[in-house]
Amino acid sequence: MELELPLVIHENYHLLVSAVALLLGFVLLYGLRWNLKTRRKSKEIWRKSSNNSDNDGLQLPETDGSTDVIIVGAGVAGAALACTLAKDGRRVHVIERDLTEPDRIVGELLQPGGYLKLIELGLEDCVDGIEAQQVFGYAIYMDGKNTKLSYPLEKFDSDISGRSFHNGRFIQRMREKAATLPNVKLEQGTVTSLLEKKGTVEGVCYKTKDGQIMTAYAPLTIVCDGCFSNLRRSLCKPKVEVPSCFVGLVLENIDLPYANHGHVILADPSPILFYPISNTEVRCLVDVPGQKVPSISNGEMANYLKTVVAPQIPPELYDAFVAAVDKGNIRTMSNRSMPADPQPTPGALLMGDAFNMRHPLTGGGMTVALSDIVLLRDLLRPLKNLNDAPMLCHYLESFYTLRKPVSSTINTLAGALYKVFCASPDPARKEMRDACFDYLSLGGIYAEGPISLLSGLNPRPLVLFLHFFAVAIYGVGRLLIPFPTPKRLWLGIRLIMGASGIIFPIIRSEGVRPMFFPATVPAYYRAPRV
Repeated sequence: MELELPLVIHENYHLLVSAVALLLGFVLLYGLRWNLKTRRKSKEIWRKSSNNSDNDGLQLPETDGSTDVIIVGAGVAGAALACTLAKDGRRVHVIERDLTEPDRIVGELLQPGGYLKLIELGLEDCVDGIEAQQVFGYAIYMDGKNTKLSYPLEKFDSDISGRSFHNGRFIQRMREKAATLPNVKLEQGTVTSLLEKKGTVEGVCYKTKDGQIMTAYAPLTIVCDGCFSNLRRSLCKPKVEVPSCFVGLVLENIDLPYANHGHVILADPSPILFYPISNTEVRCLVDVPGQKVPSISNGEMANYLKTVVAPQIPPELYDAFVAAVDKGNIRTMSNRSMPADPQPTPGALLMGDAFNMRHPLTGGGMTVALSDIVLLRDLLRPLKNLNDAPMLCHYLESFYTLRKPVSSTINTLAGALYKVFCASPDPARKEMRDACFDYLSLGGIYAEGPISLLSGLNPRPLVLFLHFFAVAIYGVGRLLIPFPTPKRLWLGIRLIMGASGIIFPIIRSEGVRPMFFPATVPAYYRAPRV
């Protein structure tokens, strides 16, 4: 027996080593298989790009290289991108469906993180002369209580803050700036299709203002034609959701309770927003869950706003709100959400709302767009000749990966916060909503962390994840103190499950790997090191 014991240990040791070796072999085989797939995909894209040099003897218009970049759309993303690329020496052709001043009820709040990107692009003067208002934080109201959350701006100059304005005025300022640049051609027209050859986008077909059908060619086409894009389907896999609609009003000659702050009312069934957009005007956005809203024409909307919404408005704003309803200038729009799911295509790129949307509750859309423009500018700078299709495609693939940590953080925050802020008959969801308000009311790091995410000043996925579950754990702790009864314990478990059910599907749609571990994605290393 004494001799058998070492023998058994020896055999078990070999079994353990064999099992570990088998596991490591499986992991290695899986990794090699994954890398092989990635390389095959990249080679296929490169092959398509390389084939672009063969034009089958056809002479295409504008092959003299008169345009480097075609930009479809001149909204916030398109106009800012045109200015940015033109200042880098690119010859830019912008085609916009309607060059008159837009009249929208969203895209009116630029977070401080977005304003910093605007400065980085040299476009900060575009908020001058349009009565833009400085925004220093938010005030949140719920059940007769309120708390003020200030942006963490102590380390920045006094000029650094959020900005709120009329969206159309802001866009027109950027269009005017782009039009003054000698290498920008700004044209009104409707792009009907992308021109492709052997898998590579070579330009666009569009209809001019007077109805003439034209074609334009460039080595790079960037599609920024907004949330209703008719071109995105060939460049991504759109999965558009419409969780709610906004009903927009303008309150006149009224001071908000907290000057230069956005105001969020956690109402039933969903949030109400107030923020200044000029020296005398305050925008009100009433969120209505679902895709249908009461009719404006037959008076149902006015009745809804007066009977359901008005009683939940802070007393200081009640009279101005009712007056705005009576005035009758009520606007509506759908709130769309769409995770970025690109199909890398040689010669083309998606940006702005055409590519990626999130609920506008947090005002993060322009911050994402301007951040993307800064990233794309830096990626393209080392490329003197955009006609190098394989190299251009290589860099564009890295763009989709490098943008993920910032964009996914802002997108996830918007989706999660909207669901938490909406009223629900579920006791666990109600506890989560109450816990969120009370957590933010604690101040200090409990408020600074979330507001730094909201402001775009610290868009880090891990910070978002930790604070979200800190709120959930805080809510559970309140339930279990002072006596953890079985009913309260079960409610706490449901609260955690509900929180997981809110955030994990959003993270999954954004992509866990590129969001939290972008350095493990091969395309991450294709970016030029400058």
